Amino acid sequence: MSEDSLLLRPDREVGIVGYGAYVPRYRLPASEVARVWKEGQDALPVEEKAVPGLDEDVATMSIEAARNALKRAGIEPRLIRAVWVGSESHPYAVKPTSTIVAEAIGATPHTQAADWEFACKAGTEAIQAAMGFVGSGMARYALCIGMDSSQGRPGDDLEYTTGAGGAAYVIGPKEQSLAYIEGSYSYVTDTPDFFRRPGQHYPQHGHRFTGEPAYFKHVLTAGQRLMDELGYKAENYTYAVFHQPNAKFPLKAGQALGFSKDQMKAGLLVSVTGNTYAGSSMLGLTNILDQAAPGDRVLLVSFGSGAGSDAFSLVVTDLIEERRKRAPLTQDYIARKKYIDYGLYVRFKKKLEMH
Repeated sequence: MSEDSLLLRPDREVGIVGYGAYVPRYRLPASEVARVWKEGQDALPVEEKAVPGLDEDVATMSIEAARNALKRAGIEPRLIRAVWVGSESHPYAVKPTSTIVAEAIGATPHTQAADWEFACKAGTEAIQAAMGFVGSGMARYALCIGMDSSQGRPGDDLEYTTGAGGAAYVIGPKEQSLAYIEGSYSYVTDTPDFFRRPGQHYPQHGHRFTGEPAYFKHVLTAGQRLMDELGYKAENYTYAVFHQPNAKFPLKAGQALGFSKDQMKAGLLVSVTGNTYAGSSMLGLTNILDQAAPGDRVLLVSFGSGAGSDAFSLVVTDLIEERRKRAPLTQDYIARKKYIDYGLYVRFKKKLEMH
């Protein structure tokens, strides 16, 4: 690779050895939010969103996704040398989620563990780190998770779409991969479109500012630069998946890069799960891998407020056919749903403080 190349690619090729999704059972219809706050008159940006139960948080959901990823990988947990959890809703302010997950899946004590943060792209930056960790020969396998139980202020626009769930990926050698990574590219700037200060329960967002210059500037630049570095265009890809803060942004971004709705359809889950933040684009990728064929090429572009995007180009291998059967599909989680009303949602999300 030339010294002036923008591409992130390790000396030893790596890929996804196993993957797993998790989405909570409970669903809050967007019409319920509109009923309470807008007298039912508000336009609905999504159909519904996933809500964690009283006994669920980022740690428990990460464990479920990690177990599915390990089933598909078919490896012993003790062989994992890094467990990394990306999220902006870790259950503890001081205490890593990653050690809880590592202990639960049997990866301790001979492993590295860390929590990652970069708003909604915390999971994909962990994948990039794993590319280097495995690609350098320091480890044979690393487990990367993007998972969130997202927060939205009552009555705010975010409350319609702030969902829960995510995905886990075991990164390992290319020869064992069900999809290998051709390369990655990152694009970041200091763009304060969305933030939450210490002690604040709910994040603040810049409304239209979150689209431009935040989301579109970073997603479009990262996606285009990666394709340019690899010499590809949209027609070289079978699927594309982008971060999904709502249903409109990823479609607009993909079409600006030359992708059709059909190429993006499989990865677009926000209408039925909500925006799973750090798990958003990673969860969309699990749904793509659930149906992709050997030889299919996939573009993944995440976005994290603050702001930045990570782009990846992946190629599906012959191992996908057998591996995907080892664990529940993403649609299995989406299909098993139980609807709740706004009152139960408030209880589950602990939005009422008792004094």
